[in-house]
Amino acid sequence: MDPLDFLEHDELLSFFHCRKTEMSCMENPQTFLNQLRDHNLIPEDKYKTTIRMRSKDKMRKAVYELLDWLEKENSEHIPLFFRCVFKDVIMNQYPTLKLLHNSLLDGSYHFDPKLPERRETEESDERGSAKVSEGEEKETKTAKKKRKLTSGSSEGDNEQPGSSAKQTPGQKKKAMKIHFSSPRKGEAGEIWTWPLYKTQLPVTCGEMEGMLIRDKLANGEKCIQVDKQRFTPSEFEKFAGKGSAKNWKLSIRCKDTPLGKLIKDGHLKAGFYKRRVRQARKALFVASHSNTDEEDSEDEEEAQPLTEEASGEETEEQGEPTQVGPDHYRSMFRVTCGALTGTLYKCRFASGKCGKSIRTEVSWMSPEEFVNTALNQRDASWRKDILYKGEPLSVLLEAEVLTMHSLLCKCKRCKPEPEDLDDDKNDDKCCICKSEGEEDLVVCDKCPRSFHQNCHLPHIDDTILGDNSQWLCTFCVFKLTEECRYPDEQRTEAVMSRQISQHMLECQYLLLYLCSADEEQIFATDPREYLKNYCSVIKTPMWLEKIAGKLQRSKYQTVGEFVSDVQLIFTNSATYNRNNPEYLDMGEHLKQLFDREFKKAFNIQD
Repeated sequence: MDPLDFLEHDELLSFFHCRKTEMSCMENPQTFLNQLRDHNLIPEDKYKTTIRMRSKDKMRKAVYELLDWLEKENSEHIPLFFRCVFKDVIMNQYPTLKLLHNSLLDGSYHFDPKLPERRETEESDERGSAKVSEGEEKETKTAKKKRKLTSGSSEGDNEQPGSSAKQTPGQKKKAMKIHFSSPRKGEAGEIWTWPLYKTQLPVTCGEMEGMLIRDKLANGEKCIQVDKQRFTPSEFEKFAGKGSAKNWKLSIRCKDTPLGKLIKDGHLKAGFYKRRVRQARKALFVASHSNTDEEDSEDEEEAQPLTEEASGEETEEQGEPTQVGPDHYRSMFRVTCGALTGTLYKCRFASGKCGKSIRTEVSWMSPEEFVNTALNQRDASWRKDILYKGEPLSVLLEAEVLTMHSLLCKCKRCKPEPEDLDDDKNDDKCCICKSEGEEDLVVCDKCPRSFHQNCHLPHIDDTILGDNSQWLCTFCVFKLTEECRYPDEQRTEAVMSRQISQHMLECQYLLLYLCSADEEQIFATDPREYLKNYCSVIKTPMWLEKIAGKLQRSKYQTVGEFVSDVQLIFTNSATYNRNNPEYLDMGEHLKQLFDREFKKAFNIQD
């Protein structure tokens, strides 16, 4: 039997707690880290970040933070930690581990000085205010309840510790308290630059106070803690009664400074926040359309670049792989398995089971679901059977183009909440404008598409929101009614002369189809805004967004008027780009798609 089996878990944990600094100071810790990684004791992303560091001081700090993370987040794995590092080959390289091993076996660790009782906060008579201890820098994970975003407030969640979140009495974490603390002696500057607030930052929205968790904000997760509840910035804004502002970067503040300014100045980094809304199907396709000009949509907040925290440690430059192919910089990969095709998105990939990372025409799937659907075999291997450019997906894994998440990873792909699973069923970007933005994405209940309210045709009014029934996008409604619309063959001339009010669905579908096919958004916006000499060549500019506006406001009388504007885009492209083959081909390709879909939509057989 292993001698470690005779030691209590609390003894090993206390021993580990007191030896973290010693282990972090070991010279050349690469082999030590490799051993921890091989036993799935540390996350893959933390391992890669640490192993690439060149500064010894920063390496020691990073190793300590890894050990501290292991103690706080996965304390039940401490016995496994000692078993894997107390191998002879490892101890021969690190004398520190040999000494620790001997201390455990001969019992000499019992003579260590008794530690004082651990304190969660420290009071200072000079300042008369409480400081938040490092032990409170990470809060306990709270259970999330699935709820619709349209609700005005969030319900409190009770703490749900899992099997991998065991805590010893010394590790028990208290509910977070908010403190705007004065600077320590010698400190100066704004509070977001103080070491005390390196991981958390007190914020307010109106009269509501909360604690902002920096790394969760950077990852686009629920990041503001209020008592036992945790919110996204938009949810916190609503919880504080400021939901009508719809601009959390301005309404949420730290010491009267908006978060948007802190993000812009590099003191905070913010990830992308999706705000999903499931809409009602009823009243979507109405018989009449308003002739009034559409109101301006809500101002979109500027997308902020991800910047380093000013108070954080500077990240080491990461060396490029010795052989970097073009695939290393790709974010999407066209994959096949049997007769099934799809697109694999790197940002969604976690492993074979985790993360619905492959998008087909009908749904999002994990790699295992994709290969099982294609081959109808439960024992199929997604690494071998899913192909990219004729090569198995394992080639991308070996080249580190795709990275498998650790078994201990707790990201929303690997350990999803019910609302995350619901989000994964639909696209992360608008099908039409190809942007994420911070507006609500309306998700279709039949296909994987998502839309901004004003990108979809017809536009989705606020009065339609909030119904629990299913909602189908124009693509799906068009497909469901395709067979029963035109049982008889039609002629182009007859179709072009018809009143558009009787064929609005077909025209809306055709325009959405063009917008979706225009991946680079070349023909979406006014070309005069980015082509200086465009007006000297083209006298009547036309673009997709202009046609969408005219269609929404019922400016067309006949189908022919609508088709004429669409064809004008292609005519202008051919004229302006006659010496630019690349853009000329783009316009010609889009024209061919439109002509084909137009004939299919109206069952034209000329």
